[in-house]
Amino acid sequence: MEGKAVDYLYWYGSAWTTEQRPLLGLRDNSFWMGNSVFDGARAYDNVTPDLELHCARLLRSATHMLMRPTIDAESLAAICRAGVAHFEHGAELYIRPMFYARGGFIVPDPDTTECAIVIHRAPLPRNGFSACTAPFRRPSPDMAPTLAKASCLYPLTQQALHYAKQHGFDNALLCNADGHVAEFATCNIMLVREEVVYTPEPDGSFLAGITRARVIGLLRQAGITVAECRLRIDDVLEADEVFSTGNYAKVQPVLHIDDRHYPAGRIGELAHRLYHEFAHATAHIEAAA
Repeated sequence: MEGKAVDYLYWYGSAWTTEQRPLLGLRDNSFWMGNSVFDGARAYDNVTPDLELHCARLLRSATHMLMRPTIDAESLAAICRAGVAHFEHGAELYIRPMFYARGGFIVPDPDTTECAIVIHRAPLPRNGFSACTAPFRRPSPDMAPTLAKASCLYPLTQQALHYAKQHGFDNALLCNADGHVAEFATCNIMLVREEVVYTPEPDGSFLAGITRARVIGLLRQAGITVAECRLRIDDVLEADEVFSTGNYAKVQPVLHIDDRHYPAGRIGELAHRLYHEFAHATAHIEAAA
């Protein structure tokens, strides 16, 4: 790989390569059961914030989906960092480790669990986004394996994003089965009213993200009140400002939801600054040779 500009990099259990190859066949359990799990982490400005936490969550996802992880979180994070080092200094990358099972008929054979990783270029979004309310509901834990970051949950995300694009928006705002706000299709939501931050309380219907938790902690350390509670669509539409948290874009302002426009507010800008200060202070990696 020396001397070449790398766009995609793959790890199949022993070494990094730029060659993609098939991993699953028609009779392999995760191919036809859709039970593979993955996680997403970021590298940018030569930092990989909370990479170990993303790897640890992946292991929990695999266990929840009846697989047996074949590597511990610390070792997996080290492999991911070694992959990032193949790119140039400061490259903006998306890191996707995953587990899947080959054996088993309907229930996966945990002894056939395998691990793979893909790292690819993905510019960090910076301009904010629009969203619409959408007629989709996040399922509760007794309806789907919502406690895992599982591939089988993502067709609903695809449908929601398709709906948003058809209606001229970037993203979709989703509720849970009870009609309370859950999240955007691809990230968590935070809203601000009178200098207080409100965000949906975790109820198992959505992935309460690692970046979400990090931002909540940083805001509270800065003296900002953050309340996790049940929210209705009207609460969002009446907010002073709205911003999102998520691994892919980190902290972004929400420009408008339906026909309600929001300013890029002080609290969202503070959250953005605090998060990136945290990342640069704690998550440096070795620069590529």
